[in-house]
Amino acid sequence: MGERSDVSDANPGPVGLAVKLPFATTAEFITKYGVNLTRGGIYLRSKVVKPVGTAVTIDLKLSSGERILYASAVVHFTTGQGGQGVTGMGLRFLTLDAASQKFLKKEVSALPHADSPNPPLPINVGPAVFAPEAVSPVIPEAPAAGEGSALDAGAQVQGPAFESSKVPPSRSGPIVGIDLGTTNSCVAHVKNGKPSVLSSREGYSTVPSILALNSRGKLVIGHPAKGQMLTNPRSTVYGAKRMVGRSFDSPVVQKIKDKFAYEVTRGEQGDAAVRLGGRVYSLQEVSALLLREVKEIAENQLGQPVCRAVITVPAYYTDPQRQAVREAGRLAGLYVERILNEPTAAALVYGYGKKLRQRVLVYDLGGGTFDASVLQLTDDIYEVLSTGGDTFLGGLDFDNAIVEELLRDFKEKTGKEFQGDRVAMQRITDAAERAKCALSERSAVRIQVPFVTVADGKALDLDYTLNREKLMELTDSLIDRTLETCQEVLLAKGLSPRDIDEVILVGGQSRYPRVHEKMTTFFGKTPSKSVHPDEAVALGAALLAYSLERAEGVTLIDVLPMSVGVGLPGGRFKPVLDRNLPLPAQKQYVISTSRDNQTELEVAIFQGDSDRAEANEHLSTLKLQNLPKGPKGSVKIEVTFAASSEGLVKVVARESSTGREVATTLSTNERPEAVPAKMAENSGSAPQSPPPEPAPAPRRTGLLDWLKRMF
Repeated sequence: MGERSDVSDANPGPVGLAVKLPFATTAEFITKYGVNLTRGGIYLRSKVVKPVGTAVTIDLKLSSGERILYASAVVHFTTGQGGQGVTGMGLRFLTLDAASQKFLKKEVSALPHADSPNPPLPINVGPAVFAPEAVSPVIPEAPAAGEGSALDAGAQVQGPAFESSKVPPSRSGPIVGIDLGTTNSCVAHVKNGKPSVLSSREGYSTVPSILALNSRGKLVIGHPAKGQMLTNPRSTVYGAKRMVGRSFDSPVVQKIKDKFAYEVTRGEQGDAAVRLGGRVYSLQEVSALLLREVKEIAENQLGQPVCRAVITVPAYYTDPQRQAVREAGRLAGLYVERILNEPTAAALVYGYGKKLRQRVLVYDLGGGTFDASVLQLTDDIYEVLSTGGDTFLGGLDFDNAIVEELLRDFKEKTGKEFQGDRVAMQRITDAAERAKCALSERSAVRIQVPFVTVADGKALDLDYTLNREKLMELTDSLIDRTLETCQEVLLAKGLSPRDIDEVILVGGQSRYPRVHEKMTTFFGKTPSKSVHPDEAVALGAALLAYSLERAEGVTLIDVLPMSVGVGLPGGRFKPVLDRNLPLPAQKQYVISTSRDNQTELEVAIFQGDSDRAEANEHLSTLKLQNLPKGPKGSVKIEVTFAASSEGLVKVVARESSTGREVATTLSTNERPEAVPAKMAENSGSAPQSPPPEPAPAPRRTGLLDWLKRMF
C-alpha cells in the first residue's frame, strides 16, 4: 500500500510505531486505504513484525506530517510468517485520543466493515497467525473533540460489558493496587521492587472519581466528567463512595440524597442507586466504571492485560460496603485478590523495607471519609491494634461548611434566601472548594460568583472575602471530631498520644495547615511527611499486590472495625465478634427457642458499636423453619460468625438436633426500620443463658447534629 512503518525497541514497554503515509489528505487515505481500517483496528504492512500480543503505540501521519490517528494497540494477528504472503500486522485498538476517535467516527463509519471490533484481514496478504483464543474488545463510539477518551467505552459497554463480566476474571498477569477514592482514584504497580503511580491519559497521578453523561448522551469518566460539573451537575455523579453498599431506605441515604445535584433513587435490590439519562445505575456499576478506567490506564502503561487487583476501602467500612466493592471489581473485569484498609496501605508505604519497630497512627482524612488506625510495625509485620472512623466526614464537609457561610452572608446582604438552581449551587460549591485550597498558601481570598439567582427581576451576585481565621472558625469543629476519633482509637487499647512514635497523614484534606497544627498539639510531635497524601494508599496496595505475587514479604494482621452480633428481644444488640478483634476470627453464639413448640426462628445480624440494634447496620436476617417441636428452651441454635482476613463476614445458624443449617447472604436490602419492629413482634430468639449486658464501646455522640451541620 506504500506505507512505511518504523518500529522502535528502545524500551521493554509498548513498541512505538510511527507511520508516514503517502497520502496528502484524509479523503485520499480513506479512498485508497479504507479497506485496511475499521473502528476496531488497522492492518499495516511492515518489514519488522512483532509477535502477537505485543503492545504498540501507533502514530499515523499524512505525507504533510499532519497526524490523523494516535492510539495504543496490541498486535492481534500477523501475516507473512514463514515466507507466505505479505509481512504485516493487524493492530487492535485499545485506546485512542479524542481527535483519533473523531476521525474514525467521521471518516470510517461509512465503510461497510467499519463497525468491526477487530482489524481487517485484507484478502491479498496471505494467511494470518492469531493469538490463541483472541478476545475481541468493545470499541467505544468516538466522543466529540475535547471530550477525551476517558471511558467513552462506558457509553457502549453499559449493558453488555457487565453481563460478560459474570465470567470470573482471569487470575493471570500482574496485580495492581487501586485506591478507589471518594474524590480521586489512583492505580499503582511495583516494578523491580519499586512502587510507582501510573499516570492517567491526561498525565495526572490521580483520576477524579466522577462519572457523567455528556450532552451527546455518552458516559465519560474522570477529568472529562469533572469538566462538566458546573454546566451539567444533574448528570454528573460524584461522591458515590459515601453511599455504596447502603440501602436506599437507610437513614443515612435518606438524609443526604437530596443534597446531590444528581438523582439518587432506589435500585433493583433496594440499594441506593443513581439515575442518569433515563437509566438507573447501581453504585456498584458506578464504581465498576471508575475501576475500569484505572484498569485501562494500567493496561496502557504496562502494555498487557490487567485482570487482578488489590483494592482499598476505608477501615470503617461495613461488611455490605466491602462486598459492594468486591462486586464492583468483578463487574470491571478484575479479580479482587484482597480488600485492604486504607490506613493499613498507608502504613505499608511508610514502613516497607525499613525494618522499623514503631507504633504509628495513620490519620486518613480524604474527600468523603475519615479513618484513624494504630499499627505496630515490627520488621515486615504490620499489626493493626485499633481502628475507628467516620464514613461521612471528609473534604466535602469542609466545602459544605464554607458554602453554608456563603449562603448566610448572601441572605444577610441581600435580604433574600438563596433560590438558585442546582447549577448555581454547584458553582458556589466549586468556588468554596477553590477558596479552601487557595487559603493553604494565602491569608485571604475573594469569592465571587455572579448571577447566582434572580429576585424581583434583578440578578444577584455572591461576593465574599474568606480569610484563614474565618476558615478555622468554620472547620475547627470538623477537625476536632477527627481528634475525638483518634482519642477513641487510642483509649480502645489503653494508649495515650505519648505512646505513638509517628503520626502519618494521608488523604487530600490532611494537607490543610490547620490539621497539621492541631495534630502537632494533640500528639506533641510534628506529623511525618514521608508519604504522599494522595498516592500513599494506592502505593501501599501495590506493595501488598507485589507481596502476593511473590507469595512472601509482608505480613498483615488487621482487625474488625466494628462489632458484629445478633439482635435480641427488646431491641438490644449482643456483640459476638468484638470491635478490634484480630482477623481472621471465628466465634460461636448459642440461642434457644423462647416458646413451647416453636417451629420458626429469626436471627437478625447487625454490625456496629451501639448497644441498641436499631442504631447499628442491619446486615441480614437468618430464618430457620421447620424446627423440631419441644418445650421452651429445648431447641438450641448454634450461630457461628466467621470474619476473613479482610473483614468480610459469614454467619451460619445450625439447629443442633437435626443439623439443619442456614447461611447468610449479607445485604442491606431490608428496610432497617422494619428490623427492630420484627424483633419486638417475634420473641423467637432468646439467648441460651442471659448474657451479661455488653459494656457500650466509646462512641461519638451528636450523630443527627453533625448530619445537619454537614449540609
